[in-house]
Amino acid sequence: MKFFKCAILSAGILTAMGQSAIAGTFGGVEFSQGEISFADNLVEYNRGSGVGSEYRLAEQALGIPDYARRCRGCDYVSLGNGGSLVLEFTDNYLTGSDDNGFDLWVFEIGTAVEATFVEISKDGNNWFDVGKVEGATSGVDLDAFGFGTGDLFSFVRLTDDPIGAGRSYPSAGADIDAVGAISTIAKSQNVPEPSGLLGLIGLGLVGLFGRKRDKK
Repeated sequence: MKFFKCAILSAGILTAMGQSAIAGTFGGVEFSQGEISFADNLVEYNRGSGVGSEYRLAEQALGIPDYARRCRGCDYVSLGNGGSLVLEFTDNYLTGSDDNGFDLWVFEIGTAVEATFVEISKDGNNWFDVGKVEGATSGVDLDAFGFGTGDLFSFVRLTDDPIGAGRSYPSAGADIDAVGAISTIAKSQNVPEPSGLLGLIGLGLVGLFGRKRDKK
């Protein structure tokens, strides 16, 4: 029975390793891991001033960008003057790319991106400043701040710059629709390399057969 359990577990791990997400393009930006590339858990929303009730639903910033002008405030959340939003990637990690391309993309409503400070964290406690998005730029290159493919981040904090445009009620501050990791790895893929994993499985099977021979 132990042999079969080990075999089933090994097969499950190898199957998970072989799975790959379907890439997708959102807002003209390609995400290699498709829909799982986007932050999907709300950690904290500190609303700034100038936000009406219809623009306060912070969960609107989760998942894929879905702004379609269907109704006022139903597709995004406004940070308010100086407000902030903390989101988490639960099924993937945000990483660097070891090149100068964008690694993180903030989907902010409107033709001109309202100035927003961006920070990232691995544990939700220790934060790293990675500049800000504003004007026509919604992307951040983590490598420019010393982070590469070996750095795995789960949290993003966005803070509205209180000095700038878009200060009017009821949707003051940056209006966030979604946050996506362009450079990312699925957490199910964060397992040992195939050669190392197969070696561990082999050692386990050898030990199991050895125990059976000893009993005989």
